[in-house]
Amino acid sequence: MTAAAPDKFDAIVIGAGQAGPFLTAKLTDAGHTVALIERKLVGGTCVNTGCIPTKTLVASAHAAHLARRGADFGVRTGEITVDMARVKARKDEISGDDRRGLETWLQNMNGCTLIRGHARFVDPHRVEVGGRLLEADRIFLNVGGRAAVPDLPGLSGIDYLTNVGILELDVLPEHLVIVGGSYIGLEFAQMYRRFGARVTVIERGSRLAPREDHDVSAAIREILEGEGVDIVTDASDIRFVKRPNGFDVTPAPGADAITGTHLLIATGRRPNTDDLGLQNAGVRTDDRGYIVVDDELRTSVDHIWAMGDCNGRGAFTHTSYNDFEIVAANLGLLDGVRRRVSDRVPAYALYIDPPLGRAGMTVEQVRASGRKALVGKRPMTRVGRAVEKGETRGFMKIVVDADTERILGAAILGVGGDEVIHSIIDIMTAGEPYTAISRTMHIHPTVSELVPTMLQDLSPLD
Repeated sequence: MTAAAPDKFDAIVIGAGQAGPFLTAKLTDAGHTVALIERKLVGGTCVNTGCIPTKTLVASAHAAHLARRGADFGVRTGEITVDMARVKARKDEISGDDRRGLETWLQNMNGCTLIRGHARFVDPHRVEVGGRLLEADRIFLNVGGRAAVPDLPGLSGIDYLTNVGILELDVLPEHLVIVGGSYIGLEFAQMYRRFGARVTVIERGSRLAPREDHDVSAAIREILEGEGVDIVTDASDIRFVKRPNGFDVTPAPGADAITGTHLLIATGRRPNTDDLGLQNAGVRTDDRGYIVVDDELRTSVDHIWAMGDCNGRGAFTHTSYNDFEIVAANLGLLDGVRRRVSDRVPAYALYIDPPLGRAGMTVEQVRASGRKALVGKRPMTRVGRAVEKGETRGFMKIVVDADTERILGAAILGVGGDEVIHSIIDIMTAGEPYTAISRTMHIHPTVSELVPTMLQDLSPLD
């Protein structure tokens, strides 16, 4: 019996996260036929279980927090309660509208065939989806990632949540325990504390947000503890025991057990690459499962590219979208200028309140590099706009190369920090010296106006 002939397309895109749909649009605009394959939800992590739903929840938590602070601003309020069912419904509505809009766009896109199902490589040019064989000269992977769950003693015997499952809660936990003191865990910690739950964060390391400088980590801890979040660090041997209405967790030998009702595991992410049949295509992965790519996001196979969380070159929506731009530009579909991953300035934000905006190197990384550097720092108590808004927690810090005068990195932990950081990112990308900001007049009263002042008062890094 002769096997069915494959359906042929000019390109196959596997995964409809942030990069896949936009690359599909550029390809179809250029007259190419594209099969866009998605096994679950169009929009990927950001739209469905990441940025959009979580920041919607953060907004609800901020509203509750601000309402409780009404008296600080001369506003009288009564008892503040949170309707978790309504909070979830609002999150579902906003996330769902975004996903449905994206689906409609793709379904009406000339040249795009949206295929539902799980794709696996048969050979370098062909993939199989639900018994259907597809073939293309170019294949693009945008398969994303998922929560990594560690093998902790007793964990398999109790119910636990990841960043996906916790989004389905429509009740308030009595005591939410979070294992993992990095970005995802910290955002949920503050959020649920503001909703009214008791919250405990357990971190294996000696400090929260270990990628950051020590002073940033310490300030984050102070902010969360100031709102009543319990923090346990140096959790060297985390063990669980099931209880009738929850569980006990012991963070380290000799430590007292902590009793919780709900458990969130937020200990990192892993790429969705283990069930794609990559070996059939000759696509290499590293020892963590990330697809190995070059500076233009091409894999070990010339006609296959990898974008987004699965390539290990960034774990954010904005890096995934920039991956699309890099690939599209180098295929001649964008602006005619070749682009590389190494051209971009590493940048991200932590969306606790106040947020942390980050760009480039930490001070600790600069110090380890051995280069001569200058550093500037200002507390948010010196920022008029922060004082007016009653949001003076945090600080801003910047580090500059003493020889080239170029900005090496910055951290803005404070009100508006996730927005203010972009003026610094722009200067870093342009390769301009720090004086391009320090000699610029900024608007008063804003948070941004303290950046030039900070840069006018640099001192040598010890």
